Amino acid sequence: MDQIRIRGGKPLTGSIAIGGAKNAALPLMTAALLTDETLTLRNVPVLADITTLEHLLVQHGATITMVGAQSANERGHALALNAKRVVSTTAPYDLVRKMRASVLVLGPLLARCGEARVSLPGGCAIGTRPVDLHVKGMEKLGAKIELRQGYIEAQAPHGLRGAEIVFPMVSVGATENLLMAASLAEGETVLINAAREPEIVDLAVCLNKMGAQISGAGNERIVITGVKKLHGAEHSVVPDRIETGTYLMAAAITGGDVELLGARYDLVAAVAKSLEGAGVEAIETATGLRVRRSNGRLTGIDVMTEPFPGFPTDLQAQMMALMSTAEGASMITETIFENRFMHVPELCRMGANINVHGASAMVRGVAHLNGAPVMATDLRASVSLVLAGLAAEGETIVNRIYHLDRGYERLEEKLAACGADIERLSDE
Repeated sequence: MDQIRIRGGKPLTGSIAIGGAKNAALPLMTAALLTDETLTLRNVPVLADITTLEHLLVQHGATITMVGAQSANERGHALALNAKRVVSTTAPYDLVRKMRASVLVLGPLLARCGEARVSLPGGCAIGTRPVDLHVKGMEKLGAKIELRQGYIEAQAPHGLRGAEIVFPMVSVGATENLLMAASLAEGETVLINAAREPEIVDLAVCLNKMGAQISGAGNERIVITGVKKLHGAEHSVVPDRIETGTYLMAAAITGGDVELLGARYDLVAAVAKSLEGAGVEAIETATGLRVRRSNGRLTGIDVMTEPFPGFPTDLQAQMMALMSTAEGASMITETIFENRFMHVPELCRMGANINVHGASAMVRGVAHLNGAPVMATDLRASVSLVLAGLAAEGETIVNRIYHLDRGYERLEEKLAACGADIERLSDE
């Protein structure tokens, strides 16, 4: 199993290209099931999760081909997805279990084909993340659903009908699934307490390009007027705000000066404001964002994770690594997922001073971290250990880095190009 070796203490300088958002690309790819015409997506990141979903879509009958870049400056891959013939409405356990986002095929299959049989994804390392909001929403649209032998079996032979759906809690995945399903439902659907993330807005923009009638995305109330048919379109995936935030903190923790090419300030405003309080400035440039410390050592700050536009849960682990090296104490509170402090023992192995109390972690900054062998437990925890290794004295070995490959494209190459002493060790 591959490892990453880091010899810390080198400030990052240079530029890093920010790729398309994985969490936007995945629902956009499933939207291809809504039409028999070709959906072309640009700025698609090259990641393990993208490959997993490609395998699932091909199993449903879609064809996926690489298409050429429009310009020399184009980042990521461009994919042409065509689901003219849906040959299977079953999303099997062997594929869905690899990635929870696979449940997003439920809405498109049900809306277009009148049926879907999708494996329950099961639990994951950072919490149960139930799909009951997806199921209850589809039932509101008129689907008949049974949970049988580990599968969601949904039927809507006469099509879906618009309805008012009030989410009891904010759910990005359920909002995305119902946004897609309602696009082909008869009549008007209103989603109340909908997720407001940029990835939701990106999906709505793409669906509207395909002929959908959606208004209000980015707000708590989204209105969808169903149409009989969607057509093909071309769309570029929004920049990855989690990758942006991660590299903002990588520059900050090493005391570096880095420009993040293609990054958008509006997508990471809450993160940038928090970092400003810690002594880090993120300045908009003509080509992205420039990040550096404003004056010397970092200062401890308190952070609470919240749904967008608040501080993202997917940057909590990285923030904890950063605060481990700051002057003074910080309180980091996790309100989105349970079990999302599994990186704490590993950071403590590197000399961090962190005490967990329920959903909050008290972080007391130390003068320096020390390199150590550590083990990743999930995607964001794994990159927090990389950040800690960049700042630590001595050598850090990060194990189980397959988590990293799910969400970060060429991470070690991007960091090495900015002066980090980092390399992947292959067991082959």
